[in-house]
Amino acid sequence: MSFPFKHILIVGATSGIGRAMADKLIAEGIHVTAVGRRQDRLDAFEHPTVDAIFLNAGMQRHFNFADPANVNLSHFYEEMTTNFTASVALTHAFLPHLLASANPTALIYTGTHISLVPAYRMPAYSASKAALDAFIQCIREQLRDTKVNILHVSPPLVQTEIHDYEIGAERGRKMGMPVEQFVEETWAELKAGKKDVYIGTIAASTKEQIMEIADKRAEAMGRLNELIRNFQ
Repeated sequence: MSFPFKHILIVGATSGIGRAMADKLIAEGIHVTAVGRRQDRLDAFEHPTVDAIFLNAGMQRHFNFADPANVNLSHFYEEMTTNFTASVALTHAFLPHLLASANPTALIYTGTHISLVPAYRMPAYSASKAALDAFIQCIREQLRDTKVNILHVSPPLVQTEIHDYEIGAERGRKMGMPVEQFVEETWAELKAGKKDVYIGTIAASTKEQIMEIADKRAEAMGRLNELIRNFQ
């Protein structure tokens, strides 16, 4: 498939990975429409040439359920909405436009290795990204006979603003892979036609261990998908 898309709408492009990816795509000659999370700016139908939607908005907080009195459930639900259910709603909203195109189109999602290996201090982030990951795998199967491609980018820890809230910018933006390196490696994988892009690693796990988890899950899902199709 390589990467045939010429006009990408990026949701969550004001900072972090989204902004860096927008800069890279523009440098590669791709037309980018970059927006934040405001609903009144997310009307793809005002841009009929859009052939790919990049859903990148995300947030991350710590929650300690061993101290329930200090768990802010409103913040927890907000994180679940931002990281998961908002992407579901946007997928539903954009699919009619993408399905109607005579040319290949795509939905591109930013996930995380933490969807495979949960981080106990971040239960909302871990759970929301795991839910997004499962949703991506499901709709990819549902759309397999269409021209809509489902792409999943899974970053490691990356030096962005996402850590500012919990540990501050000075420390947080020094943690993990430089965002420029992440973007270059991600673009190379997308240009090569990869639909699942796993960059780097996480904590004490090697990339091979992360890929082993992902590959075994894909094999198991393939068997389940076949079983489900045979019952239709």
